[in-house]
Amino acid sequence: MLWTAFLLGFLGSFHCVGMCGPIALAVAGGKGKSYASNKILYNLGRSVTYATLGLIVGSLGFSMSLAGIQQSFSILMGLMILILAISYKSNSTYSNIPGLSKLVISLKSHLGKFLKAGGKAGYFATGLANGLLPCGMVYMALVAAMALQDPLLGATYMFFFGIGTIPLLAALMWSGNLIPVSYRQSFQRTIPYLGVLIGVLFIFRGLGLGLHGFSPDLQVFNYGAEQIEITMCR
Repeated sequence: MLWTAFLLGFLGSFHCVGMCGPIALAVAGGKGKSYASNKILYNLGRSVTYATLGLIVGSLGFSMSLAGIQQSFSILMGLMILILAISYKSNSTYSNIPGLSKLVISLKSHLGKFLKAGGKAGYFATGLANGLLPCGMVYMALVAAMALQDPLLGATYMFFFGIGTIPLLAALMWSGNLIPVSYRQSFQRTIPYLGVLIGVLFIFRGLGLGLHGFSPDLQVFNYGAEQIEITMCR
């Protein structure tokens, strides 16, 4: 499943270039090692935020596995990914959600302060904050991370998603040139198809057909069936 995270991040970065490109281009300063390290720290900060979010949603998914509903939960998350993929739209749609717009304004304000402060800490903090901006691609990846029903796997999945966005953004940061809109739109058209593929994979995973690596038998936690013997001393 990790390859889908990287591919989702890579394809999503063609959308990120248009939305977050100005922020990436603003990460400058220094020459040689300093010039490179600032950009690496910025991208690392985004990946750390994604991994942290993956840890959180993976923990929520794990609680579902403890409840003994791994299979139905995986199918539900697969269906949700399908819905997100089919109705995929630009980030601006999510920014207009009531209550979320204030969060976006606050994040952008902090982004400006971190960029103005500069330095390694400032650019790393810029990446951390940027990872919290509303994004349909991130939401789709988070649902997939939750469906894995494991905190560590969820964090790893989202980290690979973040790594997948780096190649294109790094090229932008070093070249200073935005990719033409026509090229970005061509790659963005493949995103819904990838989302549908990921959704189908999780649905088959939840079906538990016994196919190794594709639809394995999911073990059900049933603590109520276990008996614990305790020796009482008088």
